[in-house]
Amino acid sequence: MDRDTDRDMDQDRNLDLDRDRDQDPPCPGPERPRSRPGPTRWGICSAGAISHDFALALQTLPREEHTVAAVAARDLGRARCFAQHFGVPRAYGSYEELAQDPGIDVVYVGVVNPAHLPTGLLFLRRGRPVLMEKPMALGAREVAQLVGTAREKGVFLMEGFWTRFFPAWRRLRSLARGGSLGSPLVLRGELGFDLGGVPRLREPRLGGGVLLDLGGYGVQMALGLLGGETPPQITARGTLHPTGVDESVSVSLSFPGGHLASLLFSMAAELPGAAALGGPRGWAELPTHMNCPTELHWGGRRERFPLPPPAEPPNFPHSTGLRYEAQHVRECLLQGLTESPEMPLAESEVIARLLDQAREQVGVAVDRVTTE
Repeated sequence: MDRDTDRDMDQDRNLDLDRDRDQDPPCPGPERPRSRPGPTRWGICSAGAISHDFALALQTLPREEHTVAAVAARDLGRARCFAQHFGVPRAYGSYEELAQDPGIDVVYVGVVNPAHLPTGLLFLRRGRPVLMEKPMALGAREVAQLVGTAREKGVFLMEGFWTRFFPAWRRLRSLARGGSLGSPLVLRGELGFDLGGVPRLREPRLGGGVLLDLGGYGVQMALGLLGGETPPQITARGTLHPTGVDESVSVSLSFPGGHLASLLFSMAAELPGAAALGGPRGWAELPTHMNCPTELHWGGRRERFPLPPPAEPPNFPHSTGLRYEAQHVRECLLQGLTESPEMPLAESEVIARLLDQAREQVGVAVDRVTTE
């Protein structure tokens, strides 16, 4: 980055002012040009489907602001294929090599859920800023360990709830905060897909289940629109897959002041994916894809927020929307922040605790022992 150059220029100006303090002011001249910060150099950890889509999303952003500098996978062959496909200059066959690369500014971690804790700790302990794909980890205790390490080391960490950065979501939150709906009182949301063919979602040892995969989207939405300093009370009812993971779950959140959220998630049934927020003056709705919305209805209006087209078909719907969280991470790093004001670490901890409670209530055996 070029912030050191800017600092040196400012020091030079201060020295000039000290020398000229007792002299007549000089004639004004042209302002000295200021250097622009260089591109944020991303390291991508894992060469899987979501990392593929993250790289696609970065391609929709200006190259002078974002570039993929390196990729790592446990299989060097996969890392090299990924690098060749996206024009990434360096490929590694271990995450440790990526952590030691001096030419990266931040790491996007897209590994499977059980690897979030050890992989996140690896990068944070090496002083590498981390954008961690959601969920942050398998449970509240693991999340607390990641957060504690980031704070101890003074290193940036953010959970990748991309929803928070979509323009449609920001518009909905603006309506809620601006009073267009009155004081929001009720949130209803549903998100479901037939995911029975996805092996990792069926396996407890892989962090499977609908709450870790989809439930966090609804919980973060409720906290962002209805929440305050006091966490809500949660009640969950659901059904389990034969393997023991949660398959379909209904969640109710009760906030202080009488605010309520009713959420439904399923990995066995298709659902519309809508979310509606209501208050005494009206309601607003994300009609579909509540986790990655591109449309908002309110007050008889329909507002659209189209995404830029990807260079090739993505693995997941609306994946170029990952660009918005990448832009936000860059802004945070340029400001020297160690956590996001939009997706703070304390909120990630609350989400993890609520999901733990919901999983326990529906009968999932939540492992409370943290391992690395």
